Amino acid sequence: MSAVKFTDVHKRFGGVVAVSGLSLDIADGEFMVLVGPSGSGKTTALRMLAGLESVTEGEVRIGERVVNRIAPGERDIAMVFQDYALYPQMTVFQNLAFGLKRRKTPKPEIERRVKAAAVSLDIERYLERKPGQLSGGQAQRVALGRALVREPQVFLMDEPLSNLDAKLRTRTRGEIKRLQQEVNTTTVYVTHDQVEAMTMGDRIAVMNNGVLEQVGTPEELYEHPANVFVGGFIGSPPMSFFNASTGAEGGGTRLRSGAIDVLVPGLDGLPAEVTVGVRPECAQPWDPQAGLVGPVAGEVAWVEALGRETFVGVNVDGGAGGEPTQVVVHHGGRATLLPGDPLEFGLAPRSLRYFDAADGGAIRR
Repeated sequence: MSAVKFTDVHKRFGGVVAVSGLSLDIADGEFMVLVGPSGSGKTTALRMLAGLESVTEGEVRIGERVVNRIAPGERDIAMVFQDYALYPQMTVFQNLAFGLKRRKTPKPEIERRVKAAAVSLDIERYLERKPGQLSGGQAQRVALGRALVREPQVFLMDEPLSNLDAKLRTRTRGEIKRLQQEVNTTTVYVTHDQVEAMTMGDRIAVMNNGVLEQVGTPEELYEHPANVFVGGFIGSPPMSFFNASTGAEGGGTRLRSGAIDVLVPGLDGLPAEVTVGVRPECAQPWDPQAGLVGPVAGEVAWVEALGRETFVGVNVDGGAGGEPTQVVVHHGGRATLLPGDPLEFGLAPRSLRYFDAADGGAIRR
């Protein structure tokens, strides 16, 4: 096992900058998730670590070795891709053992590692089957097992669950996390799915347009996003935003944005114009006894009923001909609301987040 370190790494494809100035330390045994939208540079960063793409500038280390010019096969890594890439003519056992045989691992050791991986992944009863006789979830577990038997310094996983259905994806997420904790191998996991990132990563690195926007634990990114992009990307539903003017009043600050006019007690020191971030659970149907600021009047735009909770998109008048602001309101349990219905809600003052109106950077984290 080894730590991984990117130091001011750049990757250019002609005039296109895919990764710009990436510096990231991944601790020995850590599960690091690289997350971001398509084109953010996360997969390119993983491929540079694997040796499948060259580094234009900067330095990539695995353990104490700079690996910029070391061939992929000499980096002691194991990769799992979105495509299972199993050999169709081989049995599951043969697929699992293939890499070990190529490395001339002794036969008893191959048997031990393959059986241990098969037990961990609950695929031991499929060892004599061929890939065409497996379900998608079983095939994906074989692909994971093929990486696991290698006992590498670093696991690299590139969107390994995207071909699975929702129920199986949830189960396999748990299996991957459990296995990683058992073997304690440094793991770098790429996904565009922020739910995967939040549930699997020890830490998460959020990328956008080739730039590392923020790195931290899931809780840090959710509670204290570094900028508007991170706040709007992390969370499901994501953070809502509105631009507001501010003014000191009665030991607090009044925020004004169209139909939103609220006094936040104990708040001071904000610039004259800010962007306010609201997590769904911080916007609730109006209750004067709940410690909320408001009320804010709006019109229901959409309803997402999930049984034990309901998310409601509420359009709020932007004022002076401005575009309406949409705030996602959390409603515990079922809500008998329809698009077009009026709804008053309040905001939890201590949970609001504030960002610079010009560059989107966090003012208070």
